[in-house]
Order: sequence, then structure tokens, then C-alpha cells
Amino acid sequence: MIEFIAQNMAPIMFASLVIFLLIGYPVAFSLAANGLMFFFIGVVLSPYSGGSINLAWPLLHALPDNFYGSRVMSNDTLLAIPFFTFMGIVLERSGMAEDLLDTIGQLFGPVRGGLAYAVIFVGALLAATTGVVAASVIAMGLISLPIMLRYGYDRRVASGVIAASGTLAQIIPPSLVLIVLADQLGKSVGDMYAGALIPGLVLTGLYTLYILIMSIVRPNSMPALPLAARTLGHGVLSLLAALVVAVAVSYAAYRYLAPAHGDNADILGASVGVILIYIVAIADKGLNINMMSRLAQQVIIVLIPPLALIFLVLGTIFLGIATPTEGGAMGAVGALLMAAMKGRLSLDVVKQALASTTRLSSFVLFILIGARVFSLTFYGVNGHVWVEHLLTSLPGGEVGFLIGVNILVFVLAFFLDFFELAFIIVPLLAPAADKLGIDLIWFGVLLGVNMQTSFMHPPFGFALFYLRSVAARVPYLDRLTGKQIAPVTTGQIYWGAVPFVCIQVIMIGLTIAFPQMVMRYKGAAVDPGTIEIKLPDMPGLAPLGTPPPADGGASPAAPPSNDLSQPPNFGETPPAKPAAPATDLSQPPNFN
Repeated sequence: MIEFIAQNMAPIMFASLVIFLLIGYPVAFSLAANGLMFFFIGVVLSPYSGGSINLAWPLLHALPDNFYGSRVMSNDTLLAIPFFTFMGIVLERSGMAEDLLDTIGQLFGPVRGGLAYAVIFVGALLAATTGVVAASVIAMGLISLPIMLRYGYDRRVASGVIAASGTLAQIIPPSLVLIVLADQLGKSVGDMYAGALIPGLVLTGLYTLYILIMSIVRPNSMPALPLAARTLGHGVLSLLAALVVAVAVSYAAYRYLAPAHGDNADILGASVGVILIYIVAIADKGLNINMMSRLAQQVIIVLIPPLALIFLVLGTIFLGIATPTEGGAMGAVGALLMAAMKGRLSLDVVKQALASTTRLSSFVLFILIGARVFSLTFYGVNGHVWVEHLLTSLPGGEVGFLIGVNILVFVLAFFLDFFELAFIIVPLLAPAADKLGIDLIWFGVLLGVNMQTSFMHPPFGFALFYLRSVAARVPYLDRLTGKQIAPVTTGQIYWGAVPFVCIQVIMIGLTIAFPQMVMRYKGAAVDPGTIEIKLPDMPGLAPLGTPPPADGGASPAAPPSNDLSQPPNFGETPPAKPAAPATDLSQPPNFN
């Protein structure tokens, strides 16, 4: 019995961790307690394991190095998490979400389902600027849910689209989960961001397609805004004209800058066009020129600052100008500037942002420390070998492995959030994926899309809890219409999330079926035959491959070789060498 326990320590240890988590112990302390408890048991049972346990008391000395080494306290990659968290919370406090929802809602108002389209579009913009699910869901729940209920939206559709759009912050860069996944997989955060960009946009398109289908199948579930609610009036043609002018100016600037700036001319030209149209919109509104419609003014003034912040953060990362940590720092400064420009930057806002950032960063740090303790013991009992053999032996090869792993992560997401999954499961799955030849960036993005469902799973989805905390629980009087509005029940929130969970599962299948959506991060393939290497000419030397002179010019005389059979000569005239006697080969040899 003791030999059986010793030789199967890895599965027993993993099952014990699952039991601790199901009981309800905090994840960080469950990981650390399991690691230490099984370390002591493993040292005692090591003689009975037949060599499958490689634990000894001196191995505990490695824990301080694990804590303070490059994987935890000195990890520059994880420093991006507090920066992006701070940026997101400051932007949420600055009222950017409120301005975006109001403006985009007015833009799409005449269309059936326009408010739902606005929520999806704003959710994608907030995901690309904040990267924090809680901030996005709470902001859109507070602002857009009462408006959608006021104008007769189905409660399940309204709650589902708000919760799902908020979770886009998990897959659209600068997502926090992508930072953690890149760190756990040992890959570049910039490559992970580049790989996740297209799947995130495709998922946004799938959400939009679902709303389009629902608006056709059930038009009464999402009516258009009434004319009285369109406070910004009409003016789409004015907006289109402004966009045409901006494109024309951008193209002209590109042609002017191309000879001097080469590949960067397109970015610089686009920046010139955007800045010009932004300045014109501000001047038009401030001076009451009314060259543009109110709708065009508001859309341009509200949309361009967050888009500029997105370029400041993601553009500099993708262009290789800044690392993700540096991009997060610039984003935090940009968020402070945007809040100051709106007159909403105060000491209380900064204090709240710092407090929330500290809580989240401490949460991540404690889980990471617990994971290091757990992995030290788990690797010591050859747990990684057990997991690798278990996963690589699944039928179906690479496809079977991907299907099995995604089912596992999908089920675990009912009970664990994305941080816990990233720190516990991903280090166990990555070696098996690497052994099967799976690109780890693609694998990480695939897991990121799957972990996104952890926010939407009834009954433990965090996005559902965030929305429940701000949705009305009792009937209330609408402040604008004076009508009594019925509350949103928990069941309606849960049922509203189900279609979007199904869409996320479809997205997992699309990512497996079309890996090129992610593999674009590698760029275009380079043909080795087109590579030309030129060496600089060296002074005093003929270039390599130069033929000899045509006139048969004499080459420099080589220095005389020394005869090592003679004593050294220090300038004296060497004596004449006696001539060797001629040998007569017709006679037999003479040995006298």
C-alpha cells in the first residue's frame, strides 16, 4: 500500500488540490498548503517510490530563489499588470465609458438593436483601453442597462450582451490574462497580443451577427430608439464627409512623407489626418461654426481620444517601439491626462485606482507564490511527466489533445477564474503541447478564448455577478419617462448569458480550424534564397571574390621559410651547405 501511494503521488496530489478548491479554501493558500504537505509526505515515502520521487529536505532552499528570482518578484513582464489595471480604473472613473455609450448609442439609435450594437462596439473599445472585465461590465451595466430597459429591450438580451461585451477585455489586447499566459508559456507578450488581435475582433463580429439575427427573428426584443430619444439629431452624412476629408488628408500626407520616412509614412500620414479632423471638430463646436452636424462633432470628439490611447499602447508594442510594460506605463499616463482633460481627475480618483490596483496585484502575486510552492513538489514527484504522458496518449494526436484540453479547461472554468486556471493548469499543459509540436502562442490564444467563458458560466461567472450587483433588484420609477420598470432577475441574467457562451465555444472551434488567424503574428514567411549578405570592403584588402590582376602582376613575395633543422642565425652569414653526394641507384646499397 505504501509503495502504491509513493508511486502514484502525482495524481493523488492533484486530486487533493481539487478537493481543497471544491471545499472553498482560497486558491493561493490551497496551492501552498498542498505543496508543503506533500513535500513532507514525499520526503518520507521517497525510499518506497522506486525512484519516482526526487524530494529531499535541502530542496526547500530553492523556494526563496523561486520567490525572488525572475519568475515572481523580479519578473518585469508581470509589472504590466498593475499598469494596465491602473489605466483601466482611471479611465472608468473618468467617464469615458459613459460618453462612448451615449454617443455610439445615438449613432446606432435609428437601427433596430442599435443600443445592443453600441454596447458591443463600446465593449470592444473599453477592452482595448482598459483590459479589465469588472470595470467594463459595471460601467456598461450602470449606464446602458437602464436605457435598454426604458425602451423595451428584452431583459435576457440586454443582460447577455452587456456581460458578454465586458468579457471581450479578456481576449482583446491589452488583456491581463494574455500577459499571464505569455509569462507561463515563456513567450513574448507582444507576440501574444499580435496573435490574439484577430480572434478578438472575429469574436466581436460574431456577437454583432447574433444581434443582427435576433433583430430579424425577434424584432420586438430590441426596438430602435424613438425619435424623441435621439438628442443629437441626424447627421450621418456630415460624419461620412468628415471621414472622407480625413482619409484624403491622410493620403496626401502619406505621399508627402513617404520619400523621407519610408515604411512609417502611412502611420504618420494617418496621424496627421486624424489630428486635423479632431482639431476641426473641436473648433467647430467651440466657435459655433456649425460646419458639421452635432452628431458628427460628438462622435469625432468622443472617439478619437480613446483610439489615440489604443495606438499609444498597442501601436507602440506592435511596432516594437515599446515593451508591454513600457506600453502599460504610457497608457497609465495617458489615462491620467484624459481624465484631467475631462476635469474628472482628483485625489479620490487616484486613491481608488491605486487601492484597486494594489488589491488585484496582490491577488495575482499570492497565487503565483502558491503556484511556485505547488510546482516545486509536483515536479519533484514527476507530476509533469505524469500529465505529459496522460495528455500525449489521448487518441487523435494533436486534434485529440486540443479537444481534450479545451473540454478540461471549459469544465474547470465553472469553478476557477482565469488567473487560477493560468497559474495551475497552463504550466501542466504547455510541455505536452510543445512535445506535440503545437505553436505555444496559438495554444495560449486558444486557452485565452476558452478561459473567457469562465466569466460567463452560470452560476459562477464573475461577469454575471458584476452585472447582478448593478442591475435593479426591485421595481423602480424611470427618471425620464416616470414609468415603473420591472427588475432584472438572476434567472434572466443567467439565461441571457447562455447564447454568448455558445458563441464563445464556436469561437474556440474556429480558432482550432483556422490557426492562421493567430499565426499572423509571425509575419510573412522569408524565402532563404532571396537573402543577400554583403560584407563591407576592408581597407588594404581586395574584396572577396575579386579575380587576380589581368596583367599577371606579381604577388607580394612570401617571406622565406625558416629551416628548423639548423641552429638559429642572428645576422651572421650562414656557411655554405655541402653538396649531397649523388647516389648510384644501379649499385646495391652500402651500409659502411
